[in-house]
Amino acid sequence: VNGLQARTFGVWTLLSSVIRCFCAIDIRNKTLYHITLFTFFLALAHFLSEVFIYHTAALTIGVMAPLMVASFSIMGMLIGLQYLEVEALSQNKKKN
Repeated sequence: VNGLQARTFGVWTLLSSVIRCFCAIDIRNKTLYHITLFTFFLALAHFLSEVFIYHTAALTIGVMAPLMVASFSIMGMLIGLQYLEVEALSQNKKKN
């Protein structure tokens, strides 16, 4: 890894964390929720590709931790997305 790659990965990680913090603040914002969910899919795809496609990482605890966080976060957010949809439908019924 050279310096440019390390800084790029650092900025990408910072951007993802900022997006996730904004989603935590305004969790009912569906657009932001979808963008946040997409960041977890990107992280999962990135780490899986490094392990299984490019073989640049081994399945150590340093790689397993982000894989588990991304996987559990995706599952939790998909479950939460169902509640957002139900809440949006109930609010639309109240308006009518």
